[in-house]
Amino acid sequence: GVSVEKERRKLLAAAVALAASCVAVSGSISFVGLIAPHLARRLVGPRHGVLLSTSILIGAVLVSLADTIGRIIIQPSEIPTGIVVAIIGAPYFLYLLSNSKS
Repeated sequence: GVSVEKERRKLLAAAVALAASCVAVSGSISFVGLIAPHLARRLVGPRHGVLLSTSILIGAVLVSLADTIGRIIIQPSEIPTGIVVAIIGAPYFLYLLSNSKS
């Protein structure tokens, strides 16, 4: 038969590589577009009526928080917002990929 664990690892690596290439092409701040809807779904569940507005708010808060953190951590210089977003979002994205049921 097929080794399910081996195939799961291959698919996880492929998903991570695809997400990384999309972020590399479109920019690291667009990574928020991948993370915010998943965070919103965790908060409000599958209620589509409020899911879009919650995603928008979470994305805005995430970018604002990342910008504030980037400006405060190393004064007087700044850490780019995209790097802070990646530091915040990458572990959560990997968590989502590793705990997916499908």
